[in-house]
Amino acid sequence: MTTRTNFILVDFENVQPKDIGLLEDGPFKVKLFLGPNQSKIPVSLAAALQSLGDNAEYIVLETAGKNALDFHIAYYIGVLSAAEPAAFFHVISNDKGFDSLLKYLKRKKILAQRSTCISAIPYFKPVLPAAPAAQVDAVVADLIRRKASKPRTQKTLLSSLNALFKKELSELQLDALLATLCKRGFVKTEGTKVSYVLPAEP
Repeated sequence: MTTRTNFILVDFENVQPKDIGLLEDGPFKVKLFLGPNQSKIPVSLAAALQSLGDNAEYIVLETAGKNALDFHIAYYIGVLSAAEPAAFFHVISNDKGFDSLLKYLKRKKILAQRSTCISAIPYFKPVLPAAPAAQVDAVVADLIRRKASKPRTQKTLLSSLNALFKKELSELQLDALLATLCKRGFVKTEGTKVSYVLPAEP
C-alpha cells in the first residue's frame, strides 16, 4: 500500500510555525514560502527543516505585492496536484482568503485544507471509531428512563456513560460513543452544554 504524500505549504509571511519537527518521520514534503523581505528565519526552524533533507524546500518570492505569496502557493498546488493527484495539500496560514480556493479544489476531488499550525492538520488527529450500535441503544434507553434528570453538560454526560458501562470503556471509547450519539442526532452540543432529541418513550 502506497502512503499518500502530504504537502505542507507554509505561508511564512502569515504564520511562523514552531512545530516543524512533527514532520520529521512521516510522508511529508514541506515548502516554506517567504516574502522578498524575509531574509532571516529562526535557527530552530532552519535546523528542523534541514532534518527533513530533500523533503523541505525554501521558495522565496522575487518581488513583493498584495497577495503575491498566496498566488504562489495556489500555483504550486496546481502544479503538484497535476503531478500527484492523490496527494493531500495542507496550507499553513491564518489567512481565510485561501478557503475559497481549497473549497473549489475539494469539489475537484483534490484533498486540500488550511490549518493554522502543523499540529492541527488531519494527519495528527486520530479518527474516532464509531461506537457499537448496542452501546448507543443502551445509552438512548438509559437517557429516556432518566426523564428530567438527564445530564446537562458534556462532562456529566461522559461521567454518566462511564458509570452506565461500569467503567469498562476507555476514554477514547467514551469520546467515540459521545461522537456517535451526536452524529446520530440523539445529543446536541452547544459549548460545554448538551441537549437531547430522543425517541418517544414506549
